[in-house]
Parts: sequence; structure tokens; C-alpha cells
Amino acid sequence: MYIYKLSLLLSALFTTVCCAGNGNKPAQTEEQQTDTVAHQVTLLFAGDLMQHDGQIKAARMSDGTYDYSDVFKRVTPEISEADIAIANFEVTLGGPPFKGYPQFCAPDEYLVAAKDAGFDVLLTANNHCVDTRERGLRRTIDQMDSLKIPHLGTYKNREERDKQYPFIIEHDGIRICLLNFTYGTNGIPVPAPFVVNLEDTTEIARDIAKAKSMKPDVIIAFPHWGIEYVQRPPRQVQGVAEWLLAHGVDHVIGGHPHVIQPFEVREAGGKKHLVVWSLGNFVSNMTKINTDGGAMVRMTLTKKNGRTEMTDCDYSLFWVSRPATSGKKNFRIFPINYPTDEMNAAERNLRQRFINSTRTLLEKYNVGIKERK
Repeated sequence: MYIYKLSLLLSALFTTVCCAGNGNKPAQTEEQQTDTVAHQVTLLFAGDLMQHDGQIKAARMSDGTYDYSDVFKRVTPEISEADIAIANFEVTLGGPPFKGYPQFCAPDEYLVAAKDAGFDVLLTANNHCVDTRERGLRRTIDQMDSLKIPHLGTYKNREERDKQYPFIIEHDGIRICLLNFTYGTNGIPVPAPFVVNLEDTTEIARDIAKAKSMKPDVIIAFPHWGIEYVQRPPRQVQGVAEWLLAHGVDHVIGGHPHVIQPFEVREAGGKKHLVVWSLGNFVSNMTKINTDGGAMVRMTLTKKNGRTEMTDCDYSLFWVSRPATSGKKNFRIFPINYPTDEMNAAERNLRQRFINSTRTLLEKYNVGIKERK
């Protein structure tokens, strides 16, 4: 079992990197001059892609296949416009029989739909990643590899992890390093030789050091943490975020609580750091208040003269309609600003309840990040 090695004293350990003065510089080479051009990348972060029994049943077609196209189509334009869209894939692809909570096993078509919706990278280290044991771990990795979907968090063995992790992705000359780990696996042991990234600060410290040696422009951590259905991060989670930032992570994007928690833009060492405590669900069949919607956070990174910084950041809200409410066959994700023509009165009322509750929370606790209209 991994042991937390956190200390709240680390909250004061933000490191300031001082840059040398300009002085007299030699003439730049042609290669150096190209660094004066601004490079940009837009990243989009989404929450938990769940797959409960009701979702599986709703997507099943008469010929035994599964169709999720109507689920994602209203949010696909927003996801696809980002250069890199990242989400938490909180199910396994263990093959039939398919099932939902408490041990998730989704149809392969669900992965295809996530890719078609525009997601470029999927996170697999979460508390449900071992739900279908060795078979699910292996098939989930194999299916993502077969569709050429980059992923991180779970591995077939230590050698594979050493080769693929930390994960690097590059766009327009900006190198981004991604880290992903989970607080646990619901008490299910990880079968050897598979590896699941766990919240062990000793190993995470090694991963951060290795990440730095890979010369990224930005390091982003995606912890799976917190307490379900609670809209404020507990002290322990806040300590983990402080520890990550103090050790050189630039931005922290969290998930697991299945409800939205506030977002913060912090400033330390002359740089801005985004901390997202929880993005909430992306799609699920949960009925508890505040679990029927979520947020997508968008960040723009700009690199110029060898310095990369976050130059813009905002978020959008969306709400999920269930067949039990809509009378339609499938689940449907609606952006908050989407016309209500496709909704009945009950859907409109539930959506407004989600909007009111979420905006009340975010208007009170959000720091330095605006809602995208």
C-alpha cells in the first residue's frame, strides 16, 4: 500500500526562477531568431466519461451494436476546436458482458465515440481502472492503441511505463508533459505485471524529475482525488496541489468527485498556475444534485522568446439529459447556451437547477477564471 507523504508546510515552497539580466547579447542566429515568433496551443480539459447500466441500455441498437453519436454531437464542435482535448476515461473495455456501477465495463463503441467527439488524449488512472481486472486493463490499453488514441495512467508492465511515461505531447513547437495518477483502485489489487499510477509522492517526485529532464515547456498533472459529491476540496487534496506546484508542476487538473469544484488561477514565481479541483462528470447516469452536468476548462499557452505562459483561460458549462426525463432513446449532452427547442419542460427545469447551483458556487469561489459565453 502506498503511503501519503504530504506536509502542509510545503504550501510555502513555491519556487521563483530568476532570469539573468539582458546585458550585451551576441547577434542571434537564424534558428534563435525564430524563437521571437509567438507559438500557441489551446488545451481543453473535460471530466469523467462514465458508463452506467442505463447508458449502455440506451445506446444498444436492435442489431446488438451500440450508438453514442447523439450523446456527444452537441458538444463535439467545442471539443474539436481545441488543439488538444483531454478527458478522464472512467470505465474499462473488458469486453462483454457489459455493465455499469459498481464495476464498469463499457462497449468498445464508447471509446470510438469519445474519439469521434474530438478527444485527443484519455486519462486511465482512476479508481475504476481495475474493475474488470487483468482482462480490462489489457483490453482498454489495446483498444486505445488500435485506434491510435494517446493515453496515460495504466500500463501492461513496468518497462512499458518507463518507456511511455511521463507522457509528452507537442503542438506548434510547445512541448507539454502530462502526469496522471489516482488515489486508489477501490480496494482491488492491481494484477502483476500491470502498473497503475498511484498517488505516492515518492514515485511522483521521481516522475516530475524525469519530466523536467525531458525539457518540456509545461508540466500538467491530472490527479484523481477528493471526496465524491462534495463541492469544496478537502484539506488533504489542497495539500497535494501545493506539493505538486512546489515540486515544479505548472498546472493541476483534478477529477473524481463527480461534481464541479471551483477553479483557481494562482500566481507564483512570475507565472500563472491553473488549479482545477474537479471538472465534474462529463456524462453519466447519476441523479444526485449537481452530478447531471459538468465543465470544460480551456487554456491557451503561448511561447515566445523561450518562455511559455498561460495567456488565457476560461470554462464552459454543460448539462446532461437522461432518457427518463426526455423520453428520447439516448442521453444527450447540452452546452448551457444551446437552444432549448429540443428540450421538454422537465429538462429545462433540471438544466436551470444545475445552472443556478453551479454558478452560485463558481461566482463565490472561483479565482481568476471566467465563464465562456
